[in-house]
Amino acid sequence: MHTPGIEDTFRPRADPRWHLTQLGGGRLLVTGAGLRLALAGVRRDRYADAQIDDYAGLARRSFPWRPPLCLTVRARVSGPIAGTAGFGFWNNPLSPLLDGWPALPSAIWFFHASPPSNMPLAHGVPGQGWKAACIDATQPAALAWAPLAPPVLVLNRIPALFARIWPLVQRGLRIAEAPIAAPDTRWRTYTLEWREDLARFGVDGTTMLETDRPPRGPLGFVAWIDNQWAVVTPQGRFGWGLLDAGPQWLDLALLRIERL
Repeated sequence: MHTPGIEDTFRPRADPRWHLTQLGGGRLLVTGAGLRLALAGVRRDRYADAQIDDYAGLARRSFPWRPPLCLTVRARVSGPIAGTAGFGFWNNPLSPLLDGWPALPSAIWFFHASPPSNMPLAHGVPGQGWKAACIDATQPAALAWAPLAPPVLVLNRIPALFARIWPLVQRGLRIAEAPIAAPDTRWRTYTLEWREDLARFGVDGTTMLETDRPPRGPLGFVAWIDNQWAVVTPQGRFGWGLLDAGPQWLDLALLRIERL
């Protein structure tokens, strides 16, 4: 059964469907323009997050969104963001609370990660900054690479082999990314057309990324801003930590999800 669409301007209050998270100095504030997700100056000794989502308490198989649909978000930010931020759909893979264990990642979203983050999952695309991006490591083509992961990580350290091997892995994991201009205090309209065999990302009417291998779903919607960083590279470098961050914010004036 398909979840009905939604349109929310967050005024005079956010739609009751959203699960609201305010951790470690993260705050959700209704303003005259919409909903502000804010970090009001936080330290690297604790995790801070301001977030809305619609999957809290659900098993991943019951997450509400599958293609075909169209997401429209009217958003702006305070300036450079320290940490990660974004909006779109994912399967919250690291949470063991949903099904009793973590999962392989699946996401289709507008995503930002600041230095020292480095997650260059698409060949030739920087591992930090604002991106239109998707991945689905839950499908059989992706799982087929799992036994080969150790030697692939080693071989990727040789540039010539990395250039040949990683595009094959990237296709199997349905990874597609494209950099987008960093948002600022001007309102911009972000769109995502998500179909079974096509995803098209746009900013202010300009297409930024198309892929013929989007995730299958089901996924949940999330919008957030936090103070974490992460390193995940095809050469086997991994890391995670927290940053001093803020004051900084992400504003949402419109969030629309339409069934196609």
